[in-house]
Amino acid sequence: MKNHDGSLHRFRALVAMAWLTFSGLTCAADEAAIKNYPTRPIKIVVPFAPGGAADTTARMISEPLAKLLGQPVIVENRPGGGATVGASYVASSPPDGYTVLYTTPGPQITNPYLMARLPYDPASLTPVTRVSWFPNVLVVNPALPIHSVAELVTYARNHPGKINFGSAGIGASSHLSGELFKSMASIDITHVPYKGTGQAVQDLIAGNLQMVIDSLSVYLPYIKSGQVRVLGIAMPERSPLLPEVPPIADQLKGFDATAVNYLTVPLATPKPIIERLNKAVATVLADPALKERMIGMGMVPRSSTPEEMASEVKIEQAKWKKVIEDSGAKPE
Repeated sequence: MKNHDGSLHRFRALVAMAWLTFSGLTCAADEAAIKNYPTRPIKIVVPFAPGGAADTTARMISEPLAKLLGQPVIVENRPGGGATVGASYVASSPPDGYTVLYTTPGPQITNPYLMARLPYDPASLTPVTRVSWFPNVLVVNPALPIHSVAELVTYARNHPGKINFGSAGIGASSHLSGELFKSMASIDITHVPYKGTGQAVQDLIAGNLQMVIDSLSVYLPYIKSGQVRVLGIAMPERSPLLPEVPPIADQLKGFDATAVNYLTVPLATPKPIIERLNKAVATVLADPALKERMIGMGMVPRSSTPEEMASEVKIEQAKWKKVIEDSGAKPE
């Protein structure tokens, strides 16, 4: 029995030594992978179809990122499910920094409150950096006797239910922005959803709609041609493209309906890898030529620390959760 016990102890000791050796080798390999990151191509997943603003921006930063990081940076489109397909794919990917999500507010900020079930946990994605803000603008049909946000609010109060605001669909940024304006201004205006932006633009120009709060990049040509009248920009600061147009917040304190674009990775991604990506994106966005291109598309390029972006996500979640719940918005 003693010999048996001794053999068992020796066996257990050998197993423990082997496990410690294996663990040490694994840790060393992990440390080397983190230190040498990246050593292979990085994939930026865009949860939308090719050709949109998010896809275009992701491709704009991918080439200079590849030069800076010394590895190819590939943009892959995984559209569907209101951005949930791409978000789910990244959330379930290895947390090694090689699969990154280029996201808009949907996956983490609005979808959790718009959708009954998500195929991923929004908290399983952690922010890397902000890439840009996409400012919305408040535009009206020029036949209206309205030239400022204050005049619009007064007109809406004197004509309850007579102002129709259009959107690209239930739950879209243009819908939720209009609901936020309605709530903060304490006015009675009616939402008219469309299947996309194009028809809303045409109906605003035709006078079938009275107002829209939507992307500056979409409405800029119609503002310049005089087909619509811009009353304010839906972010706290003026846009370089429309420096004469005041923020809506100047007359409706605290109003901000800016759509943020940012990068996220799976939650357990090592901090040094997140910091490496963060610094690389900040360097790319500081390039004057790239900044000029992005501003020309109606964006406000601006990086952030991971902590700043995480804080921004939480603030936006709380804001849009209330708007969605108060409006009763549910996707079609």
